[in-house]
Amino acid sequence: MVQTVNIKKAFGSRVLFQEINIKLDGGKRYGLIGANGAGKTTFLKILSGIEEATEGEVQVQNGKKVGTLGQNQFAYEEYTIFDTVLLGNKRLYDAVKEKEELYMSPEFTDEVNDRLGELEIICCEEDPTYEYDVKITKVLEDLGFPSSQHQDLMSTITGGDKFKVLLAQVLYPKPDVLFLDEPTNNLDIVTIGWLENQLQHHDGTMVVISHDRHFLNAVCTNILDVDYKQIREFSGNYDDWYIASTVIAKQNEKDMGKKLKEKEELEKFIARFSANASKAKQATSRQKQLDKLDVGAIQISSRRDPSIIFKQKREVGKELLSVKNISKSFDGQQVLNDVSFTLEKGDKIALIGPNGIGKTTLCEIIVENLKPDAGTIHWGATIQNGYFPQNATDLIDGDMTLYDWLRNFDRDADIAEIRNCLGRMLFNGQEQEKEVKACSGGEKHRMMLSKIMLEQPNFMVLDEPTNHLDLEAIIALGEGLLAYPGSVVCVSHDRELLDAYANRIIEIQPDGTIVDFKGSYEEYIESKEA
Repeated sequence: MVQTVNIKKAFGSRVLFQEINIKLDGGKRYGLIGANGAGKTTFLKILSGIEEATEGEVQVQNGKKVGTLGQNQFAYEEYTIFDTVLLGNKRLYDAVKEKEELYMSPEFTDEVNDRLGELEIICCEEDPTYEYDVKITKVLEDLGFPSSQHQDLMSTITGGDKFKVLLAQVLYPKPDVLFLDEPTNNLDIVTIGWLENQLQHHDGTMVVISHDRHFLNAVCTNILDVDYKQIREFSGNYDDWYIASTVIAKQNEKDMGKKLKEKEELEKFIARFSANASKAKQATSRQKQLDKLDVGAIQISSRRDPSIIFKQKREVGKELLSVKNISKSFDGQQVLNDVSFTLEKGDKIALIGPNGIGKTTLCEIIVENLKPDAGTIHWGATIQNGYFPQNATDLIDGDMTLYDWLRNFDRDADIAEIRNCLGRMLFNGQEQEKEVKACSGGEKHRMMLSKIMLEQPNFMVLDEPTNHLDLEAIIALGEGLLAYPGSVVCVSHDRELLDAYANRIIEIQPDGTIVDFKGSYEEYIESKEA
């Protein structure tokens, strides 16, 4: 359906990619992956016609409709929520609105009747079943917008809800070709699951960028890897690509005389990959798939994997954290309602729930940045907690260098350890001397993780730490949390991350109460389904 011919994109002397010749077939759903700055979003913009290539062209099969997820959440402030979705089919929207105006006309002249006939033909062509209103209503309700809200202006809803409307806008017309850049941003776990189901039934061609491994595995049939200024296609989902690329990396690192050792390490890799009990059933099929993989065309990635190692300066005592009868309301709206739980040594909690349910409020109360209306928080005498706030990108700013910013939190810290903490998060050499204010969102999140590694707390509260992080960093974070000897409360919508470390789930309910479940995230989901 879509083909690129000798695509090149350069910014001055810097070449992002060149000589890109790929064919995107109908019925295939492509995950576009690559390190931050590799050019994923730029390539997607070129495919969708938003941005021009330096050289080459993109060819879309005649008659195929293209849908692109909008990124400007404030582009439709004066439109109703319903009309914003209808604008996903601009030709139908224009015809419907013109019809409404003509029907309001005081005189029905021959010209008006003729024009109404023309508009009716357009409406029939774009909406043969005359069900656009039913379809839009359904997709909006699925995304959490009741019908009573559909005529509200876009300016009246939150940024996260605006993004959901843009998602409805691109999905409603069911375009033949779908381009989605980070569609899971601002979505909670339930809505991401709904989106996965929608995309799994997409019949045309799709290219999606996401840092959510579970989402890529659930949705994608193929992977497009942006690396070495090239874009290489691989059959399978993200996990398939990850195993294959790791195999090749190991093969290229060793000579023929070390093949037996290589085989042993590869088997350990697969065992680690399937270490989660819920994934054990995949181990046999993964091994068979690995034996059949055609990995000859895959090179070692130029990506650099961060090394996230959380240590603790002191061992925790018997008491960790006690939350008793916490309640909190905002403007008369109950957010938390008589919430109580106690953390024990070794607890690693995933704090989950829909957007706006009160997860951040509970985190802020736990670290005592916010006072509850009722109830108490009691920390054990030995606890030293580290906090990763949701608004980390807003807090990290100023003219200090990365090194000085981090050193400011512990003047007694060893200079080498400060540089090591930055280096583990891929800030090497001269990068440590750039100003904090010049950092991207992803870099600021890596800086906050560097800070927590330097502090070496024995208890961590992390609120959406995966925002802005690439896949490699999220994987490293999951491994770091699993190996962490202390306890943690972490808010995240990344299900692979939750599966990687959590042994206890706390879900905030709509009435402000909680469900407290001892077990993994997958076990919790299975218990709910049962």
